[in-house]
Amino acid sequence: MKSLKTLDIIVYGLLIIGAINWGLVGVFGFDLVAFLFGEMSIFSRLIYAVVGLAAVYDLVFIKAIWKRWDVHYSSPAHT
Repeated sequence: MKSLKTLDIIVYGLLIIGAINWGLVGVFGFDLVAFLFGEMSIFSRLIYAVVGLAAVYDLVFIKAIWKRWDVHYSSPAHT
């Protein structure tokens, strides 16, 4: 269970990195990953792939992640 929580934290960090990079691309036209590691170099492609896998992991296992972290989702009271 603890190792899965560690994985959740790593995935969340990767999603933040990806979101920041896409924000920079959208607002400034600046790709930080390409700047740091070379445009479409093997390392930058690996980073893009790992961030993408993190997003898929989060989408597929979101309910299990909520359960591990004891997050309770309820609908709004006014509906």
